[in-house]
Formats: sequence, structure tokens, C-alpha cells
Amino acid sequence: MSLNLLTENETNPVVWRGPLIAGTAKQFWTDVIWGDVDYMFIDMPPGTGDVPLTVFQSIPVDGPTIVASPQELIGMIVEKVINMAQMMHTPVFALVENMSCITCPDCGKEIRVFGEGHIDEIAEKHGVQTVARLPIDPKLAAACDAGRIELFDVGWLDGLMKKLASENK
Repeated sequence: MSLNLLTENETNPVVWRGPLIAGTAKQFWTDVIWGDVDYMFIDMPPGTGDVPLTVFQSIPVDGPTIVASPQELIGMIVEKVINMAQMMHTPVFALVENMSCITCPDCGKEIRVFGEGHIDEIAEKHGVQTVARLPIDPKLAAACDAGRIELFDVGWLDGLMKKLASENK
């Protein structure tokens, strides 16, 4: 479910203030017929604003998986989200580093476009597990653009899936 599905034109911006957006997130949980799902991922804007607060307060969240990019400034935001989860008495499930690197198509060398990540240090500091590092991959972007993501088979999220499986035994 996406707010984008409710706009007249997919390129129309959603120019709403926090309470209206937060109410919509809550309504997605209560009014959409989800059926029998094993896992639900709620993609939220970064940070600790109205939407994450509403989700923590009104949806039975087992724990967030925080996705972050390698930049040092992002590390501060990740720690804020971890601290928010602790304040809401919700354990952080895992950390994922997105845009970790790109592989040079000519020589195969991994290039850290955004520098060395700090996610492992943050994970250790807060007793959270880093479960995946996702590279920048033009083939993945092309598969997403073509609506063919399900055909893109790589093991980048295997660590997350293993953790999900072990938590639900």
C-alpha cells in the first residue's frame, strides 16, 4: 500500500503536515485488508518524526530494521532512531547498510562511494546486529524500473532472512 496509489497523478507531491501523514499511516494499518501475512515491512521516512512515532505508538511493531547509508552524519540519525525505539520499549531488530559500495565493472574492485560505513560500530555500541550490506547495483536499479525485482536473485538480504527465521522458531 502506498500513498502514491491514492493521488490523482503519480507525480503529484503529497504536501501534508505531520498529523495528517501520521493519521494516514495509522489508517493504512487499520483500514487496509492485509490478509494473512507473515512479515510486514513499513517503509518510513528517516528520522524520528511524526510517522515513526505514530507507528511505534499505534501498530504492534516487533522491532524496526533500520536501513542506513554509510555517511557519518547518517550514523547520528541511526543512533537517534535506536534511542527512540528504546524510549518506546521496542527492540531494534537489525541494521542494514544500503549503498555500501559499487563494484567496478572493469576491474571488479569494490569502491566505497560514500566512504567507510560506521554501522558496525553503532551496532556494537547498541547491541544490535548488522545483517546486510547492500551495494549500489545498476542491474538492480534496472530490474526495479522494469517492475522485475522478483527476478533479481542475489544473497544480499540472506542475513536478514536468517535472523527473521531464527526469531520465529
